[in-house]
Amino acid sequence: MKRLRDLLVWIAGGALLIAVAVDSLAMIGRQVRFPLLGSIEIVEAVVLFAAGGGLIIATLDGAHARVNLLLERLPKHWRRRVVCLHALGAALLFAALSAGTVWIAADLWHGYEESELLKIPYKPLRIAAACTLGVLLVLSLRALTRRSSK
Repeated sequence: MKRLRDLLVWIAGGALLIAVAVDSLAMIGRQVRFPLLGSIEIVEAVVLFAAGGGLIIATLDGAHARVNLLLERLPKHWRRRVVCLHALGAALLFAALSAGTVWIAADLWHGYEESELLKIPYKPLRIAAACTLGVLLVLSLRALTRRSSK
């Protein structure tokens, strides 16, 4: 898991750096009257990889944002129930998002969708989103089974 996490840090971090660099160049280009056409399309495509990698890393590390104010005040048996309910909710959310992403990808599979200016194809981006959500679903189901067995 450590190698996967390290690889994802490099992929997500690299994608974020690319997004920042492209957006910065586009902003400078607008100021000097030499716009970088298609910069928004590039940023949108690489942010998918940055966000997907970041979500998987946060799930692997158990580092999603959560409010402990109420959770810390609950009795132990209720705390375990709420944590289990949270894991179930996360699994259901990722299952719904995965199903929707796969459904849209399957529906538009034979249509050739692409961005307007740079002609970036959407099919690989949909595949990346579906794979990311699939990994998140598996990780959240694993967390759910761990929590319910305790």
